[in-house]
Amino acid sequence: MESTIRTPDTSSVIVGVDGSEQARAAALWAAGEAARRARPLHLVHGADTDGKALYLSAETIEKTRAAGRELLDDTAKAVRAEYPGLHVTTEFSRTDAVTSLHRAGGLHGTIVVGHRGLGGFNALMLGSVGMGIAAVAENPVIVVRGIDEAEERGTVLAAVRDGHDLVCARYAAREAELRKASLRLLHVWNMLQSVGNMVTMLDDIDEIAGQHAGALHAVTDTIHKEFPDLAVEGDAEKSASVAGALVEASRHADLLVMGGRRAPTRLGLGRNLGRATHSVLHHAHCPVLLIPRAGTGAGGRS
Repeated sequence: MESTIRTPDTSSVIVGVDGSEQARAAALWAAGEAARRARPLHLVHGADTDGKALYLSAETIEKTRAAGRELLDDTAKAVRAEYPGLHVTTEFSRTDAVTSLHRAGGLHGTIVVGHRGLGGFNALMLGSVGMGIAAVAENPVIVVRGIDEAEERGTVLAAVRDGHDLVCARYAAREAELRKASLRLLHVWNMLQSVGNMVTMLDDIDEIAGQHAGALHAVTDTIHKEFPDLAVEGDAEKSASVAGALVEASRHADLLVMGGRRAPTRLGLGRNLGRATHSVLHHAHCPVLLIPRAGTGAGGRS
């Protein structure tokens, strides 16, 4: 299965800023990511002044635009102070943050957002921006969480459900290489989801467990062959909560990579993140990198 997503050494890094401490921390984290990839960093501020033109005075709009441009300049200075050799560009957008970042990301950029933004009427980038971007983006998205909880752990964690996650595993392997870290491929399965509500099917639990282990081993073996110098560990865990197991495992990782599976809405309009992905984005103890995966095999449970 060949990846159609550019890997970290060839993708640009785009980060949204809104004046919140979380967004500033995300910008500095994204700068480190861009430096590892030897790629430029693009700072984006979506002010949504066009959308509020009917409700705000011309003077207020002009002040908002001036404040946004000043915020971009200040953030760029802070980034350059930490990473003097990094090429940094800025973009002030009059549209909303989700639209601005989605457009700036294009097809091959990696979008980085903080896990929480500003609140209130004057907010230029709300906490829902990360979720909105993750739900619609066709390119990788990183939601920055847990970066102040501990020092680097030296491990990249990848969630593997089946062979369709080989793309995610490859992406995680390249991220591990860039960080000079090890890679842990984690397959979590819920026994109740596997056997349904029929008690008699519990007799087949060993067979079901073997099937899950086989799916993990297939991906692990491929990564071993493609990245022979990388320390790779494959683990299969049985848990009552897939999301809970991934969140707990994220305590020991610098980055969690998983497929951003999108299930159709009830009305068939657009696509939403699966339950496990949604929960992980809210509770993970490290940044979460979502690799877009829709269509066959995407599933709606993850």
